[in-house]
Amino acid sequence: MKIAIPDDNGQVNQHFGQSRSFSIIEIDNGNQVVGINTVSASGLQHQHEGIADFLKNQDVEVVIVGGIGQGAISGLESRGLKVLFGAAGPVKDAAEAFAEGKFVSKRTVCSHHGEHQQQPGHGCSHS
Repeated sequence: MKIAIPDDNGQVNQHFGQSRSFSIIEIDNGNQVVGINTVSASGLQHQHEGIADFLKNQDVEVVIVGGIGQGAISGLESRGLKVLFGAAGPVKDAAEAFAEGKFVSKRTVCSHHGEHQQQPGHGCSHS
């Protein structure tokens, strides 16, 4: 199985739509992370269907995110991708927690769009 996590220098990017890269993680049948490949998604920021198609073409089944807006959720789910919420910290830790069945999805949806650069303390709940 392959999962994807928005990556920001090895950390879960808390703003899905701004992600310039994604870690594509391979998990084997023994629930072990067997590979992590970081791929560039530069130019796809805030293009919900474009990101969804990009991840689907990588054979991803599950996307684990920190914070995400409803448009991006809809784009991913419309392509058959399962979305899990509330990840934080190192990408590898989130991937291992998922593989081991210990990741707890906590719905964290941003209700605004395109305001992240203008308002660093914008108030999304990403915990």
